[in-house]
Amino acid sequence: MSVQRYTKQYTRMTPVPLTIKERKFLGIKKKKHSSLVARVFPILLMGVGILFLMNAIWPILSYELFTSPSLRAAEAANVQPPLETVKEYLLPTPKPTPKVVADELDYTDLSNWFPQNSMPLLTTNQTKRYELTIPKVNITNADVAIGGTNLDRSLIQYPGTANPGELGSPVIFGHSVLRQFYDPVISNPRRYISIFSMIMTLQNGDDIYLDMDGVRYTYRVYSKTEVRPEDTFILEQDHSNRELKLVTCTPEGTTLRRGIVLAQLVQ
Repeated sequence: MSVQRYTKQYTRMTPVPLTIKERKFLGIKKKKHSSLVARVFPILLMGVGILFLMNAIWPILSYELFTSPSLRAAEAANVQPPLETVKEYLLPTPKPTPKVVADELDYTDLSNWFPQNSMPLLTTNQTKRYELTIPKVNITNADVAIGGTNLDRSLIQYPGTANPGELGSPVIFGHSVLRQFYDPVISNPRRYISIFSMIMTLQNGDDIYLDMDGVRYTYRVYSKTEVRPEDTFILEQDHSNRELKLVTCTPEGTTLRRGIVLAQLVQ
């Protein structure tokens, strides 16, 4: 066989590679590219899932690791007052039937915050209101109702505790959620669902303002602590001082414990 004849025959037998345009026209994709996508896509999807999971878990985990230990130490130093002292602030009224949402207690209802104690049936016939401002956590002119149970419409001062500026301490309750959903601005109609989510980040020396009947009372944070849900002694009134207690659920987004911010009247 001549060299020329062999070359022609070999050329006819050897397939000619398709150009890029021809491959696109025929819808042919490189196998290498497809296999790479098939390997990388599940990894990316898993990474996004882990990112979302950590976004929800990290606030609770960081609170338990860095904030809660010091608060529990402060709690251990607290001595619960005698039962007779507590009864002064808890009226002998049977605990109302709790509202249940998805088989869980509704903690936007203040009457469910002390699950193992008989609490007074809080009513909304007391219309006295004032405003709370905490610049450090961007809370401005938050409505505080004296009495009532609905924490998704306002903050609530426990009835029978001192009013702003008086001897004793107003005890103000507010709801909290995970901090990534924190939005306390006045324009948010759902602001009270998350309004106390960040109060446990307050530091000693931060100011809290209560505006009532045209008078502004300035309280300065001096301590924080945690208590169990059944610890009703947080309502105790010390009539030798003028203080303020802010109460919310901790860690944020849970109902495991109650976080307390303590502040002293300075002006």
